[in-house]
Amino acid sequence: MTDVILETKNLTKEFKGFTAVSKVNLQIQRGHIHALIGPNGAGKTTCFNLLTKFLVPSSGQILFNGRDITMAPPAQIARSGIIRSFQISAVFPHLSVMENVRIGLQRSLGTSFHFWKSGSSLSQLNDRAMALLEEVDLASFADTITVDLPYGRKRALEIATTLAMEPELMLLDEPTQGMGHEDVDRVTALIKKVSAGRTILMVEHNMAVISGICDRISVLQRGALLAEGTYEQVSKNPQVMEAYMGTTATELQGAH
Repeated sequence: MTDVILETKNLTKEFKGFTAVSKVNLQIQRGHIHALIGPNGAGKTTCFNLLTKFLVPSSGQILFNGRDITMAPPAQIARSGIIRSFQISAVFPHLSVMENVRIGLQRSLGTSFHFWKSGSSLSQLNDRAMALLEEVDLASFADTITVDLPYGRKRALEIATTLAMEPELMLLDEPTQGMGHEDVDRVTALIKKVSAGRTILMVEHNMAVISGICDRISVLQRGALLAEGTYEQVSKNPQVMEAYMGTTATELQGAH
């Protein structure tokens, strides 16, 4: 039997008569990079918001490591090991790259709001922060003020601050959005690298990224699960190709 880290059962979210997510059954396997894809308005972001409890489900269940977390508040979800990249990656633009990662590490120590502590008391976190920066290829940017970082490097910093929280399951919301080819390639390679020993669930539009690194893909359409499988299986599914009519369908097939 496969080791399922996160499972949803008939997960549903309604907004005043509009069903944004409809009876979605997901099974995310431990150690996988799993993508959630679909046309605009398919319900991907709503689904992410339900998993991290930014939204409360109308009905259905969410199980993490076999425990029902459907009604758990967002802070408890984060403490249990589910971390969404932007939850803690609203990086502080006028602090250095190193200082941003240290704040992420502080949160994992439970001292996040001790801003009156002296800077020297945070220096014990420097070694760990530097190791994380090395993991995401930002060591040479440690002293750079974050606002001065190139866009793609800012996304790498978000991933570093997410890793500082020691997630068991990382949720990445469109990690390559708005990037040029070079940045997309760098961040894709980074996601692959940091996935070792972790599970990643990501919403992503770029099919080349998905085909390159994802073990499994779930396709949403109008809030419902349309198809699931490997990239190979999903890209040849006639219903999926119809959902991605036109140029995107061609892109879906031609990403390899």
